[in-house]
Amino acid sequence: MAREPRHKAETADTDGRIAPDPFAAVLPALAALATIASIAAVNWVGQDKVGERSRTRRKAGIALRDLESCCLGLQEIFRRLHRNPKLFAGEGGAAASPMKFGVVGPRIDAGLTRIFQQLINDIASMLVLASQNAFDVMCAIEDEEILAPEQLFYGFGEQQDRLNGLMQSRATLKVTIETCLDVADRLTALVRELKKHKVD
Repeated sequence: MAREPRHKAETADTDGRIAPDPFAAVLPALAALATIASIAAVNWVGQDKVGERSRTRRKAGIALRDLESCCLGLQEIFRRLHRNPKLFAGEGGAAASPMKFGVVGPRIDAGLTRIFQQLINDIASMLVLASQNAFDVMCAIEDEEILAPEQLFYGFGEQQDRLNGLMQSRATLKVTIETCLDVADRLTALVRELKKHKVD
């Protein structure tokens, strides 16, 4: 007796591959945020600058504009992570698992696989861009092309502490993504405020 074919949707779900380790995607995105939050440190380490060091070739205004774009890009990345909880936050026990590698996602269909690959590409690009732009902004601060009040650096430091807290507490995927989305929003506001203190 011939078996009846399974329903198409059921076949797609059961035949889809298991999602890769979700923290392998989330942690690089968190690291991109951390590079921007690290601007906090320049308020103290910048006092030890060497006068003859090479200066960045980029103007402060361009570096700030590009860093703001990175913040907006990271906001969108964490929104997309938040919109796809099955892929990134898991379901059931995976969603409540503390931060660690080896959290296996559920089986996913071809559509979610494409979303995952696109996000991995976007996160990788954003990590490179955020690192370079944050570095250039820190150089501009050291070179006194940006003269910001100390309180603004404390704002960056607060966001850095929040990211460190996620690592230290081994937060769950759900908490990590929600916190990082809020940190991205706050860093965007801080970078916009930093733009107001560029020396003309």
